[in-house]
Amino acid sequence: MSEKNISDKCCQCDGKYKKIPRDEETKKNLLVRLNRVGGQIEGIKKMVDDNRYCADILIQLSACKSALESVGYILMENHLETCVSDEIKNGNQKITKEVIELIKKL
Repeated sequence: MSEKNISDKCCQCDGKYKKIPRDEETKKNLLVRLNRVGGQIEGIKKMVDDNRYCADILIQLSACKSALESVGYILMENHLETCVSDEIKNGNQKITKEVIELIKKL
């Protein structure tokens, strides 16, 4: 993540969703990875449609799952370095419960 300080704008709410301004490099990295996962999903759908061997499909599903986990780890790191860090500095100790729940889901 870049050294640019975005913490003063972290986790702003627009009335419906919390938003975080991500630096362009991180955003581009995430979108590239997600587009790759989308391509993998399309390939898996074609494999099913073509009645490909089950083991081959399962291998591709595993690769897709791994790619999604990688995106999750990047987002978690970004969240810890920005929003969570800021909340702890501001005295919000409840943020640790949120982090624990996110880790359990990830």
